[in-house]
Amino acid sequence: MSKSLAAALPPLLVLDPLLQSWLVEDIGRGDRTTQAIFPTNTQTGQAQWLVKESGIVAGLPIAARVFHRLNPQVSFTTLVAEGQWCERGQPIATISGPMDALLSGERVALNLAMRLSGIATMTRKYVELIEDLPAQLVDTRKTTPGLRLLEKYATQVGGAVNHRMGLDDAVMIKDNHIAAAGGIGQAIAQVRTHAPYPLSIEVETETVEMVEEALKHRADIIMLDNMSLSIMQQAVELIRQTSCSIKIEASGNITLETIRSVAETGVDYISSSAPITRSPWLDLSMRLTSSYSSST
Repeated sequence: MSKSLAAALPPLLVLDPLLQSWLVEDIGRGDRTTQAIFPTNTQTGQAQWLVKESGIVAGLPIAARVFHRLNPQVSFTTLVAEGQWCERGQPIATISGPMDALLSGERVALNLAMRLSGIATMTRKYVELIEDLPAQLVDTRKTTPGLRLLEKYATQVGGAVNHRMGLDDAVMIKDNHIAAAGGIGQAIAQVRTHAPYPLSIEVETETVEMVEEALKHRADIIMLDNMSLSIMQQAVELIRQTSCSIKIEASGNITLETIRSVAETGVDYISSSAPITRSPWLDLSMRLTSSYSSST
């Protein structure tokens, strides 16, 4: 069973403007082909969505909303649960409605579902390697501009936990902040005079000495960045001896080959951009099954 919370779709208030902009980008001044063959609402069709390679399916509710934005008469029925593993050739949805909406929305809907399914599939591979350990996989802000909400939704579907959505979610003092402020202590002191309650303060550390400094100045979360396993283990033991409330995050060069060893050091969270930045799309397709005239 996944240790993460159930994936939550963005509210329509946020999702609809994104979908609208992507449909406008693709359709432009009009779908020349579809409009020539199928004038608006003159023909109705039915189609099936299939997976062309095995993987985790994600984004079907979003795909359904794409078609609904074009025409509320479109019916999109999912045949599998969001986040379900599907085998190659398996039907995952049926769709019916005006042909112009089905064909004009096909590409945007498929692109989103393929991208999100690929992320969910890759995320699940990482999660399965540590699912018997307390550590949780978290995503990062390394996302495609414009797609962050949906890409982070896909990592949730795959079993990960969302890290901060944006810079306003939490305080993360990174190496350049530390260098510019003159040290960890100075950076934390300045943050405490400006950051509103109840934002947590996370500090990125690369050495045991930096960990000691972060502990001294009462950071809420300490990130162990690009540490060797032996140094990371030492840092974890130091933090646990000092405080049982401070959360520990490991980051840097997390791969399918290394994630379990990192989790075994006792960290609470492991952050990685790989499930998003290194995931291939999962190949899906839409196949027309029937069409008929809706006019007399």
